[in-house]
Amino acid sequence: MLQRLERATVNVMAFKGRGGGLALSVGASIGAYWLIPRLPAFTRAHGEIALSLSTRVGPADFKAGTIDASLEFGDGQRAGLCCDFVAALDLAPYAAPTWVARHGTQIGAATPGSGLLHHHTLPDAWEQWFLAEQIDAAPGRTGPRFEIMSMALNAAVAGLGVVLLPDYMAEDMVQATRLVRLSSRTWRSPKGYYLVYPEESVQSPTLQTFRSWLLDSAQQR
Repeated sequence: MLQRLERATVNVMAFKGRGGGLALSVGASIGAYWLIPRLPAFTRAHGEIALSLSTRVGPADFKAGTIDASLEFGDGQRAGLCCDFVAALDLAPYAAPTWVARHGTQIGAATPGSGLLHHHTLPDAWEQWFLAEQIDAAPGRTGPRFEIMSMALNAAVAGLGVVLLPDYMAEDMVQATRLVRLSSRTWRSPKGYYLVYPEESVQSPTLQTFRSWLLDSAQQR
């Protein structure tokens, strides 16, 4: 609380009540591929607010008092914290044209398990995809595993295998013909992306300005 009070005081002194600073923790993949492309619109509308972004894997820790809010993947249930739903995670399979030339466009029992790329964001994603597609096989977890989705995306681009990704991460590579989408269908994770912040920050004008913009931006697509 003292650290938050100190930061708020510094903001008032620096911005003279016109805005302030907002320290935001963001998941690496959604930050790079979803949030940052939208930020120019925020800065044009709210140039009085200085954003400071950092990345992390997993839920943010607010105990240190170094961040004001977090855009993170989860179930929206964090004790003592406010969790506003921002976006769902819809996944579809993508692979490089060279991989498709060797293994085809159909994902199923014949797909080698070593060619299924996994990411820690959703370690059971392939199991859920096989269930949703009613594929009578177990995908296993023998394929390469990556800590974040952007690493798995780059592995797929390199021809290492097929990966489940949201379209906002894969669309540029599809347009550049470096990835091919292998199904018109998607699978939606029961978890999603939430803006998380301490309950005592509800009254922060700077945070509420960013929150309103973020939720409105998410609804536009």
